[in-house]
Amino acid sequence: MAKSLLKRNVNLHLKDGSVIVNVQLTGICEDDFGRRRLVECVPYGENQRTLRIPLKSIAWAELINLNFIQASD
Repeated sequence: MAKSLLKRNVNLHLKDGSVIVNVQLTGICEDDFGRRRLVECVPYGENQRTLRIPLKSIAWAELINLNFIQASD
Protein backbone atom coordinates (compact mmCIF):
# COMPACT_ATOMS: atom_id res chain seq x y z
CA MET A 1 0.00 0.00 0.00
CA ALA A 2 2.80 2.44 0.85
CA LYS A 3 4.39 1.99 -2.58
CA SER A 4 1.21 3.17 -4.31
CA LEU A 5 1.44 6.53 -2.48
CA LEU A 6 5.04 7.34 -3.42
CA LYS A 7 5.53 10.81 -4.95
CA ARG A 8 2.10 11.89 -3.68
CA ASN A 9 1.12 14.36 -0.99
CA VAL A 10 -0.65 12.87 2.01
CA ASN A 11 -1.60 13.47 5.62
CA LEU A 12 -0.08 10.70 7.75
CA HIS A 13 -2.26 9.56 10.66
CA LEU A 14 -0.12 7.85 13.28
CA LYS A 15 -1.24 5.15 15.71
CA ASP A 16 -0.65 7.43 18.70
CA GLY A 17 -3.36 9.80 17.39
CA SER A 18 -1.13 12.50 15.94
CA VAL A 19 -1.22 13.66 12.32
CA ILE A 20 1.66 14.77 10.12
CA VAL A 21 0.09 17.18 7.68
CA ASN A 22 0.89 17.58 3.98
CA VAL A 23 4.05 15.59 3.29
CA GLN A 24 5.23 14.00 0.06
CA LEU A 25 6.26 10.36 0.36
CA THR A 26 9.64 9.97 -1.32
CA GLY A 27 10.69 6.41 -0.53
CA ILE A 28 10.75 3.33 1.64
CA CYS A 29 14.00 2.20 3.26
CA GLU A 30 15.38 0.18 6.17
CA ASP A 31 17.00 1.56 9.29
CA ASP A 32 20.75 1.28 9.85
CA PHE A 33 20.44 -2.15 11.46
CA GLY A 34 18.00 -3.60 8.91
CA ARG A 35 15.32 -4.23 11.54
CA ARG A 36 12.56 -1.77 10.63
CA ARG A 37 11.06 -0.37 7.46
CA LEU A 38 10.94 3.42 7.35
CA VAL A 39 8.91 5.76 5.18
CA GLU A 40 10.83 8.80 3.95
CA CYS A 41 8.83 11.96 3.45
CA VAL A 42 9.45 15.65 2.77
CA PRO A 43 7.23 18.48 4.08
CA TYR A 44 5.37 20.35 1.31
CA GLY A 45 7.40 23.27 -0.03
CA GLU A 46 10.78 22.02 1.29
CA ASN A 47 13.44 20.11 -0.61
CA GLN A 48 16.16 19.60 2.00
CA ARG A 49 14.64 18.26 5.21
CA THR A 50 13.65 14.58 5.14
CA LEU A 51 11.58 12.83 7.80
CA ARG A 52 11.86 9.10 8.44
CA ILE A 53 8.89 7.47 10.14
CA PRO A 54 8.62 3.76 11.03
CA LEU A 55 6.03 2.08 8.82
CA LYS A 56 4.54 0.26 11.83
CA SER A 57 3.66 3.55 13.53
CA ILE A 58 1.48 4.76 10.62
CA ALA A 59 -2.21 3.94 11.00
CA TRP A 60 -3.31 5.27 7.60
CA ALA A 61 -2.53 7.88 4.95
CA GLU A 62 -5.03 10.38 3.60
CA LEU A 63 -4.41 11.47 -0.01
CA ILE A 64 -4.44 15.26 -0.53
CA ASN A 65 -5.70 17.06 -3.62
CA LEU A 66 -3.25 19.97 -4.04
CA ASN A 67 -5.34 21.56 -6.82
CA PHE A 68 -8.07 22.25 -4.28
CA ILE A 69 -5.64 23.78 -1.79
CA GLN A 70 -3.92 26.03 -4.35
CA ALA A 71 -7.22 27.24 -5.81
CA SER A 72 -8.34 28.57 -2.45
CA ASP A 73 -5.54 31.19 -2.26
